[in-house]
Amino acid sequence: MEHVHVVVGSPMGPVVVAAQDVADGAVTHVRLPRADGSAADDALGGRVEPHEHAALAHAARELDEYFAGERRDFTVPLHPAGTAFQRLVWDGLRRIPYGTTTTYGALAAALGLDPRTTSRAVGAANGANPVAVVVPCHRVIGADGTLTGFAAGIGRKRALLDLEAAVASGTTVLF
Repeated sequence: MEHVHVVVGSPMGPVVVAAQDVADGAVTHVRLPRADGSAADDALGGRVEPHEHAALAHAARELDEYFAGERRDFTVPLHPAGTAFQRLVWDGLRRIPYGTTTTYGALAAALGLDPRTTSRAVGAANGANPVAVVVPCHRVIGADGTLTGFAAGIGRKRALLDLEAAVASGTTVLF
């Protein structure tokens, strides 16, 4: 099935949100900007205005609220393509509380997996997440507390974590 997409402005630059090209198609992709700041809209079909697609309008509104520090949880319908294992990990990511982080090993354990043998596979599934921010892959950090592996760049990962920490603590929103 073909896709359509919208571009949502954010403090990080243009966020691309895509869905199947049907009126009620669920969101399949949320992409943060490329390293050069441009919209990562390749291979996501034609661009539409949010009001032309219900799920994209829903996602655009929720992303605006998230970046304004007004939303902690997303309700937009999702349909990311992935293997059964990837979907298991992505479901686990959605259970990481707003404003907190976890490690790849702790996420594996929370999913009922042996972290000694699956942490790397969990990390790979995390890295394959096609719906960034909405499925909060940015909340997973290295076992030693370092920020690791984020397709949109460590600076953007840090900015997302700082936004959530500021909102969760009741301090001023950073953006």
